[in-house]
Amino acid sequence: MPKSTVELKKRVSGLRFLWLTFILIVLDQFTKQWVIRVFDLYESIEVMPYLNLTYVRNMGAAFSFLSDQGGWQRWLFTFFAIAISVVLLIWLRRNPVNLWRQNTAFALILAGAIGNVIDRIMYGYVIDFLDVYVNDWHWPAFNVADMAITIGAVLMLLEAFFEQRQEPQA
Repeated sequence: MPKSTVELKKRVSGLRFLWLTFILIVLDQFTKQWVIRVFDLYESIEVMPYLNLTYVRNMGAAFSFLSDQGGWQRWLFTFFAIAISVVLLIWLRRNPVNLWRQNTAFALILAGAIGNVIDRIMYGYVIDFLDVYVNDWHWPAFNVADMAITIGAVLMLLEAFFEQRQEPQA
C-alpha cells in the first residue's frame, strides 16, 4: 500500500542535512592531519597579509579558555560537546526539512563539535592552525571545526532575530 505524500513529508526531517556535517568533519580532520604532517609545533607560514598557517595545540575551549588547567577540562569539554551533539541530532530529527536555515545551523555546529571532540579524544587537545592578525595583534588560532561552529551560531542568531521580527506581522 503506497504511503501518502503527507505521510512521507512528515517523515522527512532535518537529518537530511547530515551530509553537510559529514563533509565538514572530513575536511576538518583532513586539514588537521595535513598540518600535523607538514608543520612543526608553532611553525608558521604567511599565506597572505593578515593570515598565517601556524600549528598550535589548544588544551582549552574557545579562545583557549581553561587551557592552563591540569587536564580535567579535556573530559569536561568532550562531555559537553557530545551532549550538545546528541541534542542537535534530536532537534534535526524533529525539525521538518523545510527549516533549512535552522537545520543548516545545527549541521554546522554538530560538525564543529564532533571535529573538535575527535581531536580531544585522540590527542588530548584541539589542533588549530589558522592565525588571523593585524600588526602585532593575533586572533586566537582556529580550525575548520571552529569556523563551522561560529557560522552555525551566527545562522542560529540570524534565524532567531528574523523569526521574531516576522511574528508580529503574522
